[in-house]
Amino acid sequence: MQSFTVHTGAVATMDRANVDTDQIIPKQFLKRIERTGFGQFLFYDWRFLDDGTTPNPDFELNQEAVKDASILIARQNFGSGSSREHAVWALEDYGFRAVIAPSFADIFFNNCFKNGVLPIILPDAKVDELFERANGNDSLALTVDLETQKIRDQNGLEIEFEIDSSRRHNLLHGLDDIAQTLQHEEKIQAYEVGRDW
Repeated sequence: MQSFTVHTGAVATMDRANVDTDQIIPKQFLKRIERTGFGQFLFYDWRFLDDGTTPNPDFELNQEAVKDASILIARQNFGSGSSREHAVWALEDYGFRAVIAPSFADIFFNNCFKNGVLPIILPDAKVDELFERANGNDSLALTVDLETQKIRDQNGLEIEFEIDSSRRHNLLHGLDDIAQTLQHEEKIQAYEVGRDW
């Protein structure tokens, strides 16, 4: 898993609440057996017109100013719906490293940490402020600093955010569940050698 320490990137806004995993990555694209390649189908039903290939000019992520965005700002209950990890895979494969919202669905929130995407919970008022800054600026960039737990912009904004210390440690060091287990590889091998099978 890719570590997350400090990331500076362009911001895309999605002024929608209750964005569910079926919209993040529709079910018909879940046939892949690897974790890559899902980004092209991210928000597919919203990004494209009915022909499935023509970009929808009204969709947020199709605007020229945010085509390379790597930080997404959304509204309440982002990632609701099913427990599919593919939703986070699609966001990460598309290029998003952080998602900022007032709240997340629990399973989606946990899946982010397992896949190197930082979900940041901020109060509604702070999210409103970020929306205002983004909407008044065609090229808003934010710096998300996990080491100091602060979000900054180029105009003096500084917002602190909270994160569980163990999740913070794992993201800073790029440790998914398997990598955490492998930190104890010597003890595991010693146990296996000493066990009477």
